[in-house]
Amino acid sequence: MTDATTTATATQPDPEPPDPARLPAPYDDAPAAGPAAPPPEVPQLEDRAAGALVGAAVGDALGGPVEGLTPEQIVARHGGRIEGIVGPFHTDWRTARPLAPYHKGDGHITDDTLMTHALVRVYETVRDHLDAYDVADHLVPDLIGTPRWIPELEAEALPLQRIFLAEKWIVARLHYGHADPREAGVGNIVNSGAAMYMTPVGVVNAGNPDRAYAEALDISAAHQSSYGREAAGVFAAAVAAAFLPDATAASVVGHALRLAKDGTRAAIEAVCDVAAPHTDYESALVPLRAAVAPFDTVGPDYREPSLGARRPSRLHAVEELPIALGMLLVADGDYRATALGAVNYGRDCAAIATMAGALAGALRGAAAVPAEWSTEVARASRLDLHAPATALAAVTREVFARDRARQLRHEQAFGAIAARTAPNEASGR
Repeated sequence: MTDATTTATATQPDPEPPDPARLPAPYDDAPAAGPAAPPPEVPQLEDRAAGALVGAAVGDALGGPVEGLTPEQIVARHGGRIEGIVGPFHTDWRTARPLAPYHKGDGHITDDTLMTHALVRVYETVRDHLDAYDVADHLVPDLIGTPRWIPELEAEALPLQRIFLAEKWIVARLHYGHADPREAGVGNIVNSGAAMYMTPVGVVNAGNPDRAYAEALDISAAHQSSYGREAAGVFAAAVAAAFLPDATAASVVGHALRLAKDGTRAAIEAVCDVAAPHTDYESALVPLRAAVAPFDTVGPDYREPSLGARRPSRLHAVEELPIALGMLLVADGDYRATALGAVNYGRDCAAIATMAGALAGALRGAAAVPAEWSTEVARASRLDLHAPATALAAVTREVFARDRARQLRHEQAFGAIAARTAPNEASGR
């Protein structure tokens, strides 16, 4: 595939060769052989796509073993803050409630990455923008029909057997209930379940936060409603904004605030205002939780949610997205500090670190994700973490070409109907 710039260059005639007689003296002799040319750099799109998807998976794996815990419980278990890949919180993880039978830790990704990669496969199939019907037509069959290696189960199984109840909802509503995909998310518990796997939407709309926001809202209508759906849209927009050439942590948050609505906007603003003076996640852990608490319906004990938890509201927000953006600000986009801040925050830290890792990876590229982490997560989870990014970047280029063609057709049609008719000279008007 070529874009317009490439095509134009290819059709220009070759330039006339220079006249040796008019060249300066140094050109009379052949130049001495110099050092070998450096290998070509990976294009920014492909590099940032890898950063986003690998960064999301690594963040997910880092956060999995301490999901649902408080920062104090994490310190008590590990003798300090987590600084990398750790083993299960419970040594008897096979039977320990409420996590059994999942082997969290030891570099295993969770359902956040399983769902993210499933959405990448939908993009590979459709090779265009997605909507709620694509969830019904492609994502649901993938979840219920194709066995895959599930690291936490240490076995091959259907993804449906690993995903959480809020994700099983889309199977019940779409496959068995035949609900309109655009309305299927209504009635589900309102949580971060849709937001956690929207990284591919941001990649496909790289550099276009507004389009990413709209597409994620459309896709997530099959899964979520209210502020759970809003979080999906804003997170996808933030990922797309991280691809902009001059993007910074602050500019990513700026685009998120520009697009966010209701309680989601208020929660992001409150958290990021508190995050601004901090440069180390350790000092930010307690203030960030205090800032998001008024918008969070789960309550102080993550494992014992309040009776008002996860209900639709224009006043509330999921906790995970504002905290991910706050940690990105605290770390100024540095991947390691962003991910570790998200992990040591506790609570739903697998989802927080998935989102924070995707944003930091998209900002800084694949090299920003520590290789010792990504290599071990890939080995332990038996996954090629880079292959989905390579595939999705190719789809992104195709979608961009389709968008340009669609825009050109629209411009031509609008030009035809909007052109002013010349006055009729015969009528004297």
